[in-house]
Amino acid sequence: MSRLNWLWRWVVLAAGVGAWQLWASGRHSPFFPPPSAIVARMYHLWFSGPASHVFLTADATGNVLPSIWRTLAGLAIATVIGVPLGVAIGRSRAMSDYLEPLLQFGRALPVVTLAPVFLALFRIGNQMEIATIAFGTIWPILLNTIDGASSVDPVQLETARAFRLSARERLTRLIIPSALPKIFTGFRLSLSLALILMVFSELVGSSNGIGYEMLNAQNSFDLTELWCTIVLLGILGYLLNAILNGVQRSALAWHRGARGAEAG
Repeated sequence: MSRLNWLWRWVVLAAGVGAWQLWASGRHSPFFPPPSAIVARMYHLWFSGPASHVFLTADATGNVLPSIWRTLAGLAIATVIGVPLGVAIGRSRAMSDYLEPLLQFGRALPVVTLAPVFLALFRIGNQMEIATIAFGTIWPILLNTIDGASSVDPVQLETARAFRLSARERLTRLIIPSALPKIFTGFRLSLSLALILMVFSELVGSSNGIGYEMLNAQNSFDLTELWCTIVLLGILGYLLNAILNGVQRSALAWHRGARGAEAG
């Protein structure tokens, strides 16, 4: 992306925020506070702490950080299970055929309907919330990994066998690199889903977290604080997506280079 395009994206964002500020200041609607009021409340809620705590308040360390930790923990579990299992299923036609109905059934299950099950198994607390995030986010990672591992070029596999590469070398040098674009597609889908499930699990039953704080703001009709949590979730989603984009560009640099060489 050129610097001009990058600048224009921020100009459009600033124009949108400015229009919201003007409209909200003129309407004085209790349901849509102006961005200036939201930013001021966010500062006092979470970012006005001492320098020794990186300017984070007790509310931030007690609610925001636990939510981020649960989100990342759920994604990590989904990745550790989904990627190896997806590669194994994708490289085995028999496993793929036998497990296809089960996988599609699990993918189609709405995670929100399983909340009573997770509550019964893990009770209210971190385990229930992380299990909810992990179960909901594993399917995009697993299914995209299966797709990527099963679509490796057969000619490349035959070439690898002709050069007498071991099964482990074929896995690490050919199969996983070839499946990485699909795997990152699964990561991208799971990332946005993880934030949704984090909020849902904390709304269902939690003693802290962004979702818990959102529920308290709703019950007390503090709409400015409610908007603060919504804006914070948007910022977290943007930052996590930016980090994933950076990792993806680094990991797939060889892939773009190979495609460019083929096009040339």
